[in-house]
Amino acid sequence: MCILLFKFDPRPASKNAYRLILAANRDEFYHRPSKSAEFWDSSNEILSGLDMEEGKEGGTWLGISKKGKMAALTNYMQPNINKNAKGRGALVTNFLTADLDSYSYLKKVSEEGHLYNGFNLLAADLNTTKGDVICYYGNKGQPEPVFLNAGIYGLSNSLLDTPWKKLQYGKQLFAEVVKRSEELIKEDLVKELLTVMNNQEPQLPDPAIEDQGKDYIRPILNKYAAVCVRCPGYGTRTNTVVLIDSQGHVTFTERNMINADVNQWETSTYEFNLHS
Repeated sequence: MCILLFKFDPRPASKNAYRLILAANRDEFYHRPSKSAEFWDSSNEILSGLDMEEGKEGGTWLGISKKGKMAALTNYMQPNINKNAKGRGALVTNFLTADLDSYSYLKKVSEEGHLYNGFNLLAADLNTTKGDVICYYGNKGQPEPVFLNAGIYGLSNSLLDTPWKKLQYGKQLFAEVVKRSEELIKEDLVKELLTVMNNQEPQLPDPAIEDQGKDYIRPILNKYAAVCVRCPGYGTRTNTVVLIDSQGHVTFTERNMINADVNQWETSTYEFNLHS
């Protein structure tokens, strides 16, 4: 399970407003090997965490480049997984290194969507002369990618804005913080967004998540039905906050579990300007 909440405003009216406010949780087995977010190489061009599980090395769930390309991935919750399907983590890394724009890339991905287990993919061009662009494609939804309008969105392990109660609750908390974002200093905004992403209140009953999860989700539904998932050996192990202000300044904050211990966390922040 994962959850991602974001406010997108490609042309904010105020200089103090943000073009993008994004907060995300990566839910995964605590012992699955991965690297914390860092720039990939000495060029300091692309920033993301990286999956290091054998056979899936180099994939990622969320990343951004100084050129303004950003992508984020969530899995679609399905009872039966095809172990021979293509690895989904490469969908993000391939976009970050490709020359294609977000829509063209997702269009290409949609033609091969059937080769993967269920996924949702956001791809963004956040530094264009026409204004920022964010597109979405889910291989369990519509056959074509879509352009997103300005607004607040939520994505978990179903299609974009599927009304799971945990997603609706998370969006409500997120929107309340976003409403005050211009009044808050940046450090406090990040802190409040991290508080939202670590809310462990289960939002039950929720027939929608039960129906999609079928029988395998019911024994642990009370843990999965919260914004922050906390199960033995599995759950929220990374929080990420991405802010892009009206001038194209990026603040990327990651709070990461260390040593597979829910009581040990480290936080790192990267700041840079998008290439003009």
